[in-house]
Amino acid sequence: MSAEKKSVLITDDDKFLSDMYSIKFSESGFEVKVAGSGAECLALVGGGFHPDIFLVDIIMQEMDGFQLIENLKTKNLIGEGTVIVLSNLGQREDVEKGLAVGADGYIVKANATPTEVVTKVQEIMANKQTKK
Repeated sequence: MSAEKKSVLITDDDKFLSDMYSIKFSESGFEVKVAGSGAECLALVGGGFHPDIFLVDIIMQEMDGFQLIENLKTKNLIGEGTVIVLSNLGQREDVEKGLAVGADGYIVKANATPTEVVTKVQEIMANKQTKK
């Protein structure tokens, strides 16, 4: 019996990158939805889509990824979901802030190919499951 298909919500205002990650996650068996902004992410989740993974970019227009994670937490929209920052911001302060606002993991785009991102997301999810 196969495991239930995991879902991922990619929130990134860079359409090229979100499409690329969307393809990689789809090829790896994930159900994928893409939000081009924090507001779009909140609307999808508020509308009933409850992803297993929230993949959030930091640098976006209007609402950055830190604000989005705080919004999701405040509104209790994450549920059992795993929140992972996927950003080009790789300074220690950025990583610490991402984890401080509630991310379960932090991946620097420049340090990982799209395939490696999928693998790292699966590792972060597995680590979170074992901590339960």
